[in-house]
Amino acid sequence: MPDEARRVEGIVTAQLPSGLYQVQVEGEHRVTAHPTGSVERNFVRLLVGDRVIVELTARDGTRGRILRKA
Repeated sequence: MPDEARRVEGIVTAQLPSGLYQVQVEGEHRVTAHPTGSVERNFVRLLVGDRVIVELTARDGTRGRILRKA
């Protein structure tokens, strides 16, 4: 059975090198996330303070993928 992905809402706290973002979810929990291809293709600008939907995998809760702005 494949690992189930979990979607949570968070706030972008920092923009990191290589197109990565630091997102704060569930209080003090921080994850490193990258935008999906659809976000990049549609020129969605992500700024510090934006609310985003992040998909986390069951294996590693510290990495994620930004699906869209909330």
